[in-house]
Amino acid sequence: MIFASDNWAGASDRVVAAIAEASRGSTPAYGGDDLTAELERRFSELFERDVGVLTVGTGTAANALGIAAFCRPGGVVFAHTQAHILVDEANAVAFVGSGAKVVGVDGEGGKLTPATLEAAVALYPPEAIRHGQPVAVSVSQISELGLAYSPEEVGALASVAASGGLAVHMDGARFAGAVAQPGVSPAGLTWKSGVDVLSFGGTKNGCVAAEALIFFDPARAEDSAFARLRIGHGFSKQWFVAAQLLAYLEDDHWLDLAGDANAMAERLADALRGSDEARLALEPAANEVLAVMSVSLDERLKAAGAIYYPWSTDGMPVAALPGEGEVLVRLVTSFRTSEAEVEQFASLLSTG
Repeated sequence: MIFASDNWAGASDRVVAAIAEASRGSTPAYGGDDLTAELERRFSELFERDVGVLTVGTGTAANALGIAAFCRPGGVVFAHTQAHILVDEANAVAFVGSGAKVVGVDGEGGKLTPATLEAAVALYPPEAIRHGQPVAVSVSQISELGLAYSPEEVGALASVAASGGLAVHMDGARFAGAVAQPGVSPAGLTWKSGVDVLSFGGTKNGCVAAEALIFFDPARAEDSAFARLRIGHGFSKQWFVAAQLLAYLEDDHWLDLAGDANAMAERLADALRGSDEARLALEPAANEVLAVMSVSLDERLKAAGAIYYPWSTDGMPVAALPGEGEVLVRLVTSFRTSEAEVEQFASLLSTG
């Protein structure tokens, strides 16, 4: 019963087969291959416009490079207080982005709101150069508390950003989980809503160290290609990353994988809804389930082999906070999560 992280899951069989196929023969290095060129065409088709594409091996590299493309000395980047770029990436944005400072902004459910963003930007007026100057806002899709931004919510944040001259970056490590929802399109959730650059995740959803940086102004990708090389992500055999992402996108395989993970998360949520010793902290939007449970249930689950993490209460609505003798946990499903795992977990929820 592994619900620790989708990073623990293996790779899609189709992706592995694509790697094996790409290993045969020879091709030009450093992105001069046909697969890399085809990937850019495929992403342009997916997003319904010409885009610039840079492939990298990690989400941290994608985030740092994407934001750095809009940075300048003294730059300030806004993100939720629990955002990965602020909490989990060792200040990579500052390292790559001319010393840019990432400033945390509060918001329930791990999501920014136009009001909280506007208030944060107002603390850095143009004349106060000693404080730094706002350059970008980063939006996590899915949020660290498992909620999704709608296109309308992204658009509202982008409007605030545009009024202050800020670029909009989307950390799409779990972008597939958001797009797998009915009525959502890749274009509608990004550039049509005002996003300038997207970190398109693959690794959490079936790829092997394969991520893409999507610039909705292709010219931005040109300078970032040099920055990519400088941080060690200009892979000589870049076609192995391109091969993975092409297989990932083919026939909407990426959405099928994310849909499987989302479906298992919903089964998990159903089981928690029916428990006397646990409850959902938030209604999950994709494959992250936040739950409050008794300490005794937490101990029983772990003793039975369930693997998951306790979670920070930052950004949680007051009504969802754990009480005395309770703990907040995060459970994450993946495309590899089986019905049997969920059923076993569910059976333990009702075992005293």
